[in-house]
Formats: sequence, structure tokens, C-alpha cells
Amino acid sequence: MSSYDLIVIGSGPGGYVAASTAGSFGLKVACVEKSKPLGGTCLNIGCIPSKALLVSSEHYHFAKERFAAHGIVAKDISLDLPAMMKRKSDVVTQLNKGVEFLFKKNKVDRYEGTGSLTSANTVEVTDANGKKTVLEGKNILLATGSVSVELPFLKFDGDRIVSSTEALSFDKVPKSLLVVGAGAIGLELGSVWSRLGAEVTVVEFLPNIATGFDQDVASNLQRVLERQGIKFYLNTKVTAAKTGKNSVTLTATQDGKELSLEAEKVLVAVGRKPYTEGLGLEKAGVKLSDKGRVVVNNTWQTSVPNIYAIGDIIDGPMLAHKAEAEAVAVVERIVGKAGQVNYNVIPGVIYTSPEAAVVGLTEKQAKDQGIEIKVGKYNFMANGRALANDAKDGFVKIITNAKTDRVLGAHILGHNASELIAECALLQEFSGSAEDLARTIHAHPTLAEVTKEAAHAASSGH
Repeated sequence: MSSYDLIVIGSGPGGYVAASTAGSFGLKVACVEKSKPLGGTCLNIGCIPSKALLVSSEHYHFAKERFAAHGIVAKDISLDLPAMMKRKSDVVTQLNKGVEFLFKKNKVDRYEGTGSLTSANTVEVTDANGKKTVLEGKNILLATGSVSVELPFLKFDGDRIVSSTEALSFDKVPKSLLVVGAGAIGLELGSVWSRLGAEVTVVEFLPNIATGFDQDVASNLQRVLERQGIKFYLNTKVTAAKTGKNSVTLTATQDGKELSLEAEKVLVAVGRKPYTEGLGLEKAGVKLSDKGRVVVNNTWQTSVPNIYAIGDIIDGPMLAHKAEAEAVAVVERIVGKAGQVNYNVIPGVIYTSPEAAVVGLTEKQAKDQGIEIKVGKYNFMANGRALANDAKDGFVKIITNAKTDRVLGAHILGHNASELIAECALLQEFSGSAEDLARTIHAHPTLAEVTKEAAHAASSGH
């Protein structure tokens, strides 16, 4: 039996970061991963391939719709979907190799197979051929991530009714696509196929898209996406589905009226759930919450002190960067350092065009907490770089404590919002004020000047 200081189950953003970080500290580390490629859902069938398709489809759409305005004459622009998919796969493969390099550099032993706890200190690894290997660990970290939620009447068949995994790899552009769920995954993949020529309709049970985002951002994002050709049915509950030879028909209700919606394919994107199946939690005595998430304390220890858990299988947003932060913090705790994660400052992004990004409190959340606030807002339409970039949609909105000027939240709808939000996150991490940001000199012309102007509006009150 091989013995380790730390055994990590899962090689996603949480798992591989934990394993490589622990190795860099000199710990003897093993990482168990059931799939051949390392990187988990995020790298292989999530964050990375979706972003590759988003940027490729945006280039295609821009070339078709906007080149002429820039004085570029391009005739007979056509789509080579196999080439686009190959580029996506090449990006993933390159990053797979990057994780492999990290493991090699930090002397992490990789075990390919399914990991299952057999006690508080042992993990049984079963490979594809059924061969079992038992590992002993002083510490064990569970980082097995999440899987797509399947609706009882919308079972995934891998063809007509699909999860995000299949929607990343269609071999041809569907004539029509119904997306059930208006969160990040549904909006992003809906955007990809809409730009490539599909007629996309999004059905959402709630009254707004982009749940968790500021209402201003959500409503304006919807308007922009509608201009781009995506249709929305909000406050709409899907109740049944019928699969035909060439299409799927959904039955839904909206305001008491029954609707019938038909499309060539249906993407179900109603969320994700913790992946703990076959993990052997009960054998080791690891407790789950009523919601099926692993229960941890403030140092990510489960009910068994030497077994830790991070990422999508514990409470909190199911975000890769949240798992990465927890991974580093857990390893630091194991080696005697004071690892911590500030859960109040975790950015969230929807990578549509324009992008939507948030960090901190929304206006409603701040008001619900009884905080007297000031709001500063500035539009990209008034920014020179945005106009030059042909990216004038959106705005930056800064929420501050009216008494202290401390920034409580930042909300961005616009080109490169995913990058611009980092400055706001850093400001909040250091408990900064709107005046701090407003007085920070930004290069001109840049999109970031909009963030500065929004902060100035919040600080000065005009």
C-alpha cells in the first residue's frame, strides 16, 4: 500500500491546484482522477471549451455583421464548424498538458480510476479494467465537482435533449435550439449557437435571466441578447416534453396559459449538483447536508477531521475560481499556514457579448440588509475606447456605503467585463472606497476609465 501526506480525489480546478500546491510545499501527494485527461469538467467540458467557442463564434458573427462598418470588405464568409471544433479541442489539449506538467514539476503521483473512501485514511482506486489499488493518506481532499441537473421529464439522450457537454460538440448547427434555463451556461451556449445561425429560444422559470446578478445588469443584458436574435420566455415552467424523429416539443405554462415550443434540439441548463456518487462517504463517516453537499467547517474539514472537501461539493457558488482559492487555503492549513478565503469577494461572470460581471452586493441585497447606499453609474457609450472598439453596450455600476464610501458591490455589463471586474474585486478585498478608485489614474483611452467614472459618480454623488 502506497502512503501519502495528501490524497486528492478529482483533478478539476480545485483538485489539480491543491495537488500541485501541496507538492510545491514538499508534501508527498497523489491525485485520483477517473478520466484520462486531467482538468475536470472546467477544463475539458466546461469553462475552457465554452470560452473557445464563444470567442470563435463572436469572431464569425462580427465578420458577417460588422466588418463593413470598419471598412473591411469580406465576401462569401462561411462557417467551417469542424475547424472551429478542432481549435476548441486544441486549446483544451494544450491546457491538459499544462496540468500534466504541473504534476510532474511538483512530483504528484497520478492514479487513473475512480476513487472511493474505504476508511478515514484509505482510498480505493478502481481503474477502467476493474483493477483495484489501495492508497493510504494522512490527509484526504475531496474535490469531485458537479454534474448537470437532469429534469425528470427531460432526460438527457445525448442527441435531441442534451446537457452542456453535448452542446459543446454539435457536429452541425441546429436550425433551432431551445435552452431551458437562463443562467450562465444557458446564455453562453445559447449565444454560441445563435451567432452560428441557430434560432435560439430561452425558457426560464424565474421572472429574470441571470439570477444573482444586479437587476439593472440582467434586464439590460436581456435587451441586448434580444437584439441579437435570442427569444426569451420568462416566468415559464416547462412541464412535459415529446421527442419526435427530427425535433422535440416542450409543453410549458406562462401566466396560466399553455405553450407549445418546438426545436431541433433542447439544451437543459437548469443548474448543477454535487458529484458524490460512489465516493464512499458513508464508509468514512463523512456527513452530507440536506441539500446533498458535503458539510465542512471554516477550515474545510468534514465531519472526519483529516478529510477535507472543497469546490462544488460544498456550500457556495459553483465556480472554478472559488474551488481554486479553497484548494490553496486547505493546503496552507495542512502545512500550518493561515489559509483563508473571502467569500464576500468572489466575482461572477457570464461570458456573453457583452459580458456581465459582478462582485460583492447587488443594490437589492444592500438595501435588504438595511444599508444606506449610494449608487454610481457610467455608460460605455460615453467612453472613447468603447466607441473605437465598436463595443458601446453596457455600463459600470458601483454600490457604496453612503456613510463610509466603502465599495460594497460592483456590476459591469460590457466588453471585457470579466477582466474589468478584477480591479473592483481587489478594491473590495482591501476594503477600499469609491474615492480610492476614482482618484486612481487610469490610462486613456481604456475601458477601465468607465469603472473610474462610475466610482467618481458614487463618491461625489453626481
